[in-house]
Amino acid sequence: MTSWAGLTLCKVFSHCIWAHTEAATSRLLSSCVSSPSVFMSMASGSEGPSSTSHKHSNRLAKERSPYLLQHAHNPVDWYPWGKDAFDKAKNEDKPIFLSVGYSTCHWCHVMERESFEDEEIGKILSENFICIKLDREERPDVDKVYMTFVQATSGGGGWPMSVWLTPELRPFIGGTYFPPRDRGGRPGMTCVLKWQNNRPALESSGERIIEALKKGTTITANAGQSPPLAPDVANRCFQQLAHSYEEEYGGFRDAPKFPSPVNLMFLMSYWTVNRSTSEGVEALQMALHTLRMMALGGIHDHIAQGFHRYSTDSSWHVPHFEKMLYDQAQLAVAYITASQVSGEQFFAEVAKDVLLYVSRDLSDKVIWGFYSAEDADSVPASGGPEKREGAFCVWTASEVRELLPDVVEGTAGNATLADIFMHHYGVKEQGNVAPEQDPHGELQGQNVLIVRYSVELTAARFGITVEKVNELLASARAKMAVVRKSRPRPHLDTKMLASWNGLMLSAYARVGAVLGDKDLVERAVKAGGFLKEHLWDAKQQTILRSCYRGDQMEVSPSISGFLDDYAFIICGLLDLYEATLQTEWLQWAEELQLRQDMLFWDDQGGGYFCSDPTDSTVLLQLKEGLSNMSSFCLSVHLLLTGWNRTTICSGISNPLLLLPALILLTSHSFPIITCSSLLPSYLPFSLVGLFLFLPQYGPFHVDYKYKHNWAANSFPYKQY
Repeated sequence: MTSWAGLTLCKVFSHCIWAHTEAATSRLLSSCVSSPSVFMSMASGSEGPSSTSHKHSNRLAKERSPYLLQHAHNPVDWYPWGKDAFDKAKNEDKPIFLSVGYSTCHWCHVMERESFEDEEIGKILSENFICIKLDREERPDVDKVYMTFVQATSGGGGWPMSVWLTPELRPFIGGTYFPPRDRGGRPGMTCVLKWQNNRPALESSGERIIEALKKGTTITANAGQSPPLAPDVANRCFQQLAHSYEEEYGGFRDAPKFPSPVNLMFLMSYWTVNRSTSEGVEALQMALHTLRMMALGGIHDHIAQGFHRYSTDSSWHVPHFEKMLYDQAQLAVAYITASQVSGEQFFAEVAKDVLLYVSRDLSDKVIWGFYSAEDADSVPASGGPEKREGAFCVWTASEVRELLPDVVEGTAGNATLADIFMHHYGVKEQGNVAPEQDPHGELQGQNVLIVRYSVELTAARFGITVEKVNELLASARAKMAVVRKSRPRPHLDTKMLASWNGLMLSAYARVGAVLGDKDLVERAVKAGGFLKEHLWDAKQQTILRSCYRGDQMEVSPSISGFLDDYAFIICGLLDLYEATLQTEWLQWAEELQLRQDMLFWDDQGGGYFCSDPTDSTVLLQLKEGLSNMSSFCLSVHLLLTGWNRTTICSGISNPLLLLPALILLTSHSFPIITCSSLLPSYLPFSLVGLFLFLPQYGPFHVDYKYKHNWAANSFPYKQY
């Protein structure tokens, strides 16, 4: 039998990997799992298989996932996650190297180029390990288990994620990005892969860690415990967001800055029930200012619409250029909500801008599903073999001047259209990206467009009217959009995920209802039809996680849906019902809710498991209370609102929808109050549930008389 190896940690396993010590294990046993954090998670990769002959090919060439296909020709003997790999590890008594990422992840591609395409590293990996590649978007349940391990043992997380497992799938070492060789205090792959016999210690360590994680992630209902007081929880959440709020540019940290739409939705909800207080006014100001600064910043694509993943600086200027479907969905809802609570058309225009991008670039025009993401990297228009981050989106000053040379009559100093555009969007001759925001030197001399002046100030600067400035800027953007279309496009992940399509269904239904836009509502109806036709197995009564558009409609029948797939689709169906008043959507939502309860509800401890609790290959049966707060809270919200709306529609109160919600709120009341790091993403939907249906905890009740008034439907509170 092959000798099984243990890691010699070359003393540089610093912040990236956990050193297996008794002290660390003790700390883990006595504390909660650390909250999710982003660790070097930024995103290029090949477009999948082609007719070109390759030096290497592996099993991933037969997969459908764009991420797995990107690694199909590595000199690594990759397996997909599954029984074949598990059996081989046990039969050969070899440890498993698990590499997790997604197709538009910048640092996943960096690690591929540096390590997985390296012949030496590929040989070491293939000879000493059973190597498994996993698309985290296809198998979020597996990803959550090992990300929980990495976060708990290193204090950080992100993608790519690299974890070493026993043949029994128990993790014993984990981290994120590894360069090929030691660099800047970060251990390299060649160092990590220096092995010597140490099996007993590592097996014992892995066993202790898993047992600790099981204890640390267990959530059960306590008999006789009541739900927390909603106003107390809301106030606690508001105070924490206010404490982390960055006043100049908005957002809730210095850098990197993520949009965090769930926080913004909470703040606007908080304002609706506290609008007469200084705290309520502050909450609304925080939300609106953040949304405004994001829309003006470089994180917003001013030429081709939509939002990039996050900002690498505090001013929302230089983004990581990847575009994710779920960000577009949640931000569209946040912006249309902001337009309602503020009355400002500006926010509604941004919401429409987001959906324009999704309709054009992330929509399947045949089956009406939504694609997952666009990559950050692409080949520069100037050519060359190497992809660069942001190449599709950035501009040199000379490009702008060449494209917009016309002199604008009546301007001070006979300014050209380029002069006006460059002034308004901060374009500089030497480029406007600071070196510290460009660690790989990919943006030297380039400009990321950001609104530096209001149209009023730009008009004053050039001595023309505001109307003229708006007209000129729109004309310039249209010309630049044409040029953008001619550039090599970034990779498009055409995987269609149930949960993210559910989120986008909500976005089209809500924005369409608010604006009275029949086309947007009709697009929502088509999205609902796509979900029912292609991601619902009527025979098995099961949501499917994903599908792909090929010559035929290939569906991944082996991957059943997870809790978030059900929750977000149900939410989208309820929003679609309110936009159309077609009861078929409400009826399907109730059917899915009951099916969700059957598949994921914990009869003994209360609460929902985030994945199938009978799957023996998933070591931790996590509940959304600690793995994904927004999905848990959405489940509460859906149970309660589904109960209410079904009662209104049919006149029959269905306790099967109501009772689980009350148990959920009870079983999760302790972490709501005590796990402060979870509060910002935890509260929004659960607070809605508490406010709406537990009047003893807050003097508010729902009023559904407003057919298309999403100010009422998004924030359905009315004081007695």
